[in-house]
Amino acid sequence: MKVKICGITNLEDALVAAEAGADYLGFIFYPPSPRAIEPEAARAIVAQIRQTMPNPPLMVGVFVNETAPSIAQILDDYGLDLAQLSGEELPSLAGDAQSPIYGRAYKAIRPATAAEAEVEAEWYAVQSSSVMRHPSLLVDTYHPTLRGGTGVAVEWGIVVYLFEHTPGIMLAGGLRPDNVAAAVRQLRPFAVDVASGVEAFPGKKDHDKVRAFIANAQTA
Repeated sequence: MKVKICGITNLEDALVAAEAGADYLGFIFYPPSPRAIEPEAARAIVAQIRQTMPNPPLMVGVFVNETAPSIAQILDDYGLDLAQLSGEELPSLAGDAQSPIYGRAYKAIRPATAAEAEVEAEWYAVQSSSVMRHPSLLVDTYHPTLRGGTGVAVEWGIVVYLFEHTPGIMLAGGLRPDNVAAAVRQLRPFAVDVASGVEAFPGKKDHDKVRAFIANAQTA
């Protein structure tokens, strides 16, 4: 079971998450988010983690409606491994072999219905497997305006078909240390993602919650 700790804004939180066994650290490059980080600050954190740890987590930039060339430039300039596309991006950004972020990007979807979930998975899922570096898709809670970080859990009935038929899905939405094990046992995702569920307040992690979340996810 892989774990992504998202909304990293400072080195202390990044180190705690990495040392606790996080597989991915997420940095949000979307200014309206309360967990947004300046690219230069993210670059410094990424560099320090890579210098400190022999096997660091994969570093994920979270983007909303950026162009593929712009995302590719940020990935290259700031030492990031992957891009999470959390807006209304076209499927070609991640799925077209001619895209500059092909092979290092995946889409986040927030379906409101089971039918919508199936359609979006067909559009956006990229090739992945349990032995690959990144998920095929991230499934988050539907919200009419927010791009994630709602703290509201996904309705399992809406997405259970996806988890049964689409390999490599990362689950997000309302996960916390006290419910992540049940989610893992029920849906068996490729990975789980958390931001608000392990925070002391938006943008700052509660380190005990981070450690508990990772341990509970990995042992479920």
